[in-house]
Amino acid sequence: MKTKTETPAAMLEPAGMRAAKIIGVGSAGVSLLEVMNRGEFTGAGFAAVNTDATSLAGSTVALKIHLETRLLRGLGTGGDPERGRAIAEEQFTTLKTACEGADVIFIVAGLGGGAGSGITPVLARAARETGALVLAFVTLPFVCEGNRRQQQAQQSLEQLRAVADGVICLPCQKTFKLIDENTSVLDTFRITGELLVQGVRGVWRLLTRPGLIQIHFDDLCALVRNRHSESAFASVEASGPARSREVVEKLLNHPLLEEGRVLAESEAVLVSMMGGRDLTMAEVNRVMEQINRHCERAQVIMGAAVDEAMKTRLSVTLIAARQNPDAKTEAQSGAPASVECADMSASRSAGRRQVAAVSGESAPQSGLSLEQREQVLARHNSGRARKAMARMRQAQLPLAIISKGRFDKSEPTIHKGEDLDIPTYIRRGVALN
Repeated sequence: MKTKTETPAAMLEPAGMRAAKIIGVGSAGVSLLEVMNRGEFTGAGFAAVNTDATSLAGSTVALKIHLETRLLRGLGTGGDPERGRAIAEEQFTTLKTACEGADVIFIVAGLGGGAGSGITPVLARAARETGALVLAFVTLPFVCEGNRRQQQAQQSLEQLRAVADGVICLPCQKTFKLIDENTSVLDTFRITGELLVQGVRGVWRLLTRPGLIQIHFDDLCALVRNRHSESAFASVEASGPARSREVVEKLLNHPLLEEGRVLAESEAVLVSMMGGRDLTMAEVNRVMEQINRHCERAQVIMGAAVDEAMKTRLSVTLIAARQNPDAKTEAQSGAPASVECADMSASRSAGRRQVAAVSGESAPQSGLSLEQREQVLARHNSGRARKAMARMRQAQLPLAIISKGRFDKSEPTIHKGEDLDIPTYIRRGVALN
């Protein structure tokens, strides 16, 4: 485990403002831009991208990008991500131009629909081509929204992971842990939006807020760039004499961190602490000691800042970057995957040797010894034998015919000694598949 902090001489070094743009995609993304407190993101450029002209008309951001073609006829994508992707590819240059001049691009969107799912991965790729650090903040639909939206969201998420530097994903279903039976639909979506905005705000503070322990833009780039990871985040706050212990308890019980399990699986963790002038070094050390204990395998980057407006409050924003799920699967499979590949390779080699023996050609040499090849073939054959034994067999049930109903007194139809009233497959013992 590595904890990265600045040297004492650099603690008071200014942040060095970086050019940033926050782009909302689709109806959900445009709505999220509207709930952001623009004062908290002073210096950032805002842009709204959508295929729905009505959604853009209600937006207050300065830059509005209406992706339109003759095919859509102003009606949007109709919930089809392929339409969204096609129009984004068609106007790729427009998207790339909108991203130019920024060091970091924040993309906010809701996945599952046509515009958000289709445009977001293309926009992320366009932003990457400008050289910017691309961080995507997205939501996944509720289960009750149906399988179609769930599948579209997952496909878009995989595409987004492949091109963005970091993806912070909020499954809306997790917000059920934060609401009760009386929470309305509007309040539920508002809570979900606020959670996603908290993630953007947390990273923004890491990059721009001058602090006693400063996190630099280069540190963040080195941590997430080219990792294509999926991240989880949480933002908690507490006040009073026991606030350091309380924020740790809230983090470890936070539903978006899966009650702390995410921390144990993370490979990189960013922590932003903010308090008033009464923030003590003992409190900072106490919080970080507990976080480090739960992130033993992760590289931890921590920043601390003093804000007079916080007064007696202590705020902690944590972003945990998980390993790429595909790479994680490969790493976990490790030796078994290699053995399976060796088994398949040995089987193919054995088949080639048999063909070569028949044709008189020389068999290719294998990297395995004779004993190893025999062991591999034995495992392969035993596996096939077990599969054959496990195959279900059809058997006849010992059922006796009690009555033939109105044909009970009729004579059976006998032909060449066989009762034709009995089905052929039963008379001949044919098993039905």
